[in-house]
Amino acid sequence: MGYRHQFTGRTEGIRATAPLRWRGLDGLLGAYWQAEGERGGRGYYLSANPRISVFFEDVSSVRVGDSEGALARRGRPMARAFYVPAGAPMWTAFTAPLAFSHLDVHLDAAKLSDVLGRALGRAAAREALARPAEVHDASDIEGLARLLAAEVAEPRRHDLYAESLGISLATAVLDLGGPAAAPAPARAEGRLTRWQMRRIVERFEAGGGRRLTVAEMAATVGLSESWFSHVFRNTTGLTPLQWQSARRIELAKALLADGGLSISEVAARLGFADQAHLTRVFRRIEGETPAAWRRGRAA
Repeated sequence: MGYRHQFTGRTEGIRATAPLRWRGLDGLLGAYWQAEGERGGRGYYLSANPRISVFFEDVSSVRVGDSEGALARRGRPMARAFYVPAGAPMWTAFTAPLAFSHLDVHLDAAKLSDVLGRALGRAAAREALARPAEVHDASDIEGLARLLAAEVAEPRRHDLYAESLGISLATAVLDLGGPAAAPAPARAEGRLTRWQMRRIVERFEAGGGRRLTVAEMAATVGLSESWFSHVFRNTTGLTPLQWQSARRIELAKALLADGGLSISEVAARLGFADQAHLTRVFRRIEGETPAAWRRGRAA
């Protein structure tokens, strides 16, 4: 088969309500679960292989985070379908009791890369497999997922049928861009997805306002530095450095308004080299110094 399942999962307050059904195929492993989670239930998942998950019920009450810190702060609603790249961890928390069923498809990255590479080119295929993807309205792919879930639970047809369903499901969930009829303009005018921007914001906030390098920001969403810089500016109208500077100054203003810290302490808290550095950036963005801004707030 060429595929070796390497998956780690830890759960608390989540239990299966029916025996797991699974089926190993060439290049993928499908698993159909029926389970329930209690309020406060939690899970941690990490796989050495990329995977697709499709839920057959509304699971927006479940919160998801890409780190324990992100989940503790607020997380985000779980999507009905999503793609998780190889080696990307996931934390979940149940905010209410929930009975659910879902299909997991663990994929052989080499085989999927080969399939995508023939259609997209090798570089684009690698980028697609490195990007997480979420689908909140899964109405157009649920039928496909149910067909594969049925073949996993009770095999009736040749393996090739189920394997084809798995590949089709992956291409439906993956972020592959627009129609193949216009690949060059899509590449030239590429933009980050809302999910990717959320990942970047979470990574920035997790650092407490300290500046990230472009390499760190690009790695967060699995893109090359040059391509990331291009699509980031298309998306925000700012360079990564300009965007971070604006957000850091917003954080500085919040700390200055609170009044509990001196300007030098605010600079240190946010990772500026010193008070003079904060003052230069603050003046460039706000048109006045932090001290003048604070006095204006107090007046």
